[in-house]
Amino acid sequence: MRGSRELAASFVVSGPAGMAIRDRLGHLTSQDEKVLRAVGEHQGALASRDLKARCADGLEHSADTWASRKRELTGVSSSRIAGAITKATNDQWALARRCQAAHIQNLEAGIKTLRHRLSLPIGKRGTKRAAGGYRSKSEWFRKSRRLAMLEDRHAAAVSDRQAGRVRVVRGGKRLLNTRHHLARAGLTEGQWRERWEAERWFIAADGESGKRFGNETIRVTPDGEVSIKLPAPLAHLANARHGRYTLTARIAFAHRGAEWADRITTNRSVAYRIHLDTGRCRWYLTASWQRPVVKTIPLEAARARGMIGVDTNADHFAAYLLDRHGNPVGDPHRFPYDLSGTAGHRDAQLRHALTRLINWAVRVGVAAIGIEDLDFTTEKTREKHGRKKRFRQLISGIPTGKLKARLVSMAAEQGLAVVAVDPAYTSLWGAQHWQKPLATPHRTMSRHDAAGIAIGRRALGHPVRRRTAPPPHDRSDRAGHRTVQARPGARGREGTRPPTTDHAPGGVPPNGTRKREPSASNTVRDAPRTQQWVQDSLMRTG
Repeated sequence: MRGSRELAASFVVSGPAGMAIRDRLGHLTSQDEKVLRAVGEHQGALASRDLKARCADGLEHSADTWASRKRELTGVSSSRIAGAITKATNDQWALARRCQAAHIQNLEAGIKTLRHRLSLPIGKRGTKRAAGGYRSKSEWFRKSRRLAMLEDRHAAAVSDRQAGRVRVVRGGKRLLNTRHHLARAGLTEGQWRERWEAERWFIAADGESGKRFGNETIRVTPDGEVSIKLPAPLAHLANARHGRYTLTARIAFAHRGAEWADRITTNRSVAYRIHLDTGRCRWYLTASWQRPVVKTIPLEAARARGMIGVDTNADHFAAYLLDRHGNPVGDPHRFPYDLSGTAGHRDAQLRHALTRLINWAVRVGVAAIGIEDLDFTTEKTREKHGRKKRFRQLISGIPTGKLKARLVSMAAEQGLAVVAVDPAYTSLWGAQHWQKPLATPHRTMSRHDAAGIAIGRRALGHPVRRRTAPPPHDRSDRAGHRTVQARPGARGREGTRPPTTDHAPGGVPPNGTRKREPSASNTVRDAPRTQQWVQDSLMRTG
C-alpha cells in the first residue's frame, strides 16, 4: 500500500525472570507489632538518609562512594541490612533517571506538535497523518502560551538531567500530594500520617544463596516460622539467640508454596519484604526470587500448531483461532473486562480475562498467542489529539505494560509462547480483507474480530490479505500454487462447508418447492446429486 510504513518483524517474547508471592502475617501480638514498627521506623530513617546522600552524589557516583555509604550504615544496623538499603537506594535513583528521560521525551513530542500546528494558517484542515491549524485566534493564542510553558519545563528538565539531579521522594509523590486534598481522598490527617509513615518504613532483605533457608536477615523456615535479625540499636528487643526476634505468626504460601519450599530447603536465595496495609490494618510478607530465564521456543515452532490472534481493546480482548496456514477456524471469541474502579479491581479484571483466554488456548491446542506490541506513549499527548478528550482517556485506560507482563508470565506457566507483532494497520486491513467475507446471518463480525485475524496472520508470517498473486491462467493451479496457500499435503486443505442457504434439512425449502436443483461440484465427481458441495474459498488461503 502506498505510503505505508515498513513493518517490524514479529518475535517471540522472552519469558518471566522473577517470581513474587505474598501471605498475611496473621495473629500477631502487640509486642510483635511494636517490634515491626520499631524496625521499620529505624531502617526507614536510614534509607531516607542514604537516598539523600545518593542524590547528592549525582553523576559522581562510583563504587567507592557506594562502599562509603554502606560502611556508614553498617555501624547503626548490620552489613546485610546496609547492603539491602544501599541497593534499594541505587535502584530508586536509577528509576527516577529513567522517568526523567521519559518526561523529557514527552515534552519534546508536545513541543514539536505545538510548533507545527501554530505554524499553519488558522482553520486549516488536518490529515490522517498530521493535525491541522487551530480553529480560532483565541485558541492559537492559548496554545502559544502553552508552548512557552512546555519550553520552560523542557529547559529545566534538561538542565536537571545534565547536572544529575532527580526529583524523588520516599513514600511516593501521589501520596505526598494527597496531603493537600484530604477531603477529596476521604482521609483525616491522622489516617494520612499513618499511611505516609508506613510507606516510608523499610523492612526488607535480599536473599543469599548458601545461607540457611536462603536469607540471614529475614528467615522463614519450611514450617512457616518467621524471624528477623534486629539492627544493633534494637538488639534489646530480641527474644531469640543472636539478636533475632521470632514472630508468633506462621506463614503458609498457598500460591507456589511448593516452589518456595524447594528453594529454601536447598538454601537458595529468597528475598523478603514485610509491610503494613494501613487500610486493612494487616501485615503482609512478600517472598521473591529470580528464576532462570525461560527459554523461548523458536518462532517456527510457535507457528507449527496455529495461532490465536488477540486484539486488545479498552473493554475486551477480541481473539480468533487460526490454523498454521492462516485460515480462521470457528467463531470469534471475546473476553470482556471492566477497567473502571480501583487499581485492585482493574488488576483482577485483567487477570480474569487473561485466565479465560489462556485456558481457551490450551483447549484448542495452539503453541502461541499473537498480540500487538502496543505502546501508546506518543498517542497520549494532549497536544496531538487536542479536543479528543474521550479518545485520550480511552487509550490511556488500556494497561499495555501490565498486560504484556501479565500475559507473558501467565502463558509461560501453561507452556504457551507469546508472539509480538507490529500493530500498524491491523484494524484497517483486518476490516478491509476479513470482516465482510466472514460475516454470515448467524455470525456477527466486528472490526475488532477482524483485527484479531490480521494479528494472528502477521504472527504466523502471512500477509493480512486473503489471497495474493492470483494464478496467471485461471482459477486452477496449472501454473503453480499461489504464493500464500496451503501446501498439497496439508490435511483439511480441500475441506467443505455447508451451503449458505436458509433451506430446511435435506435441501427442501419450507414451502415444499424448489427454485432449482442442486448440482454437484465439478471437482467432486462422486458426490450425491441430492447434496450441494461448496468449496470453502477461505480454506485455500495461506
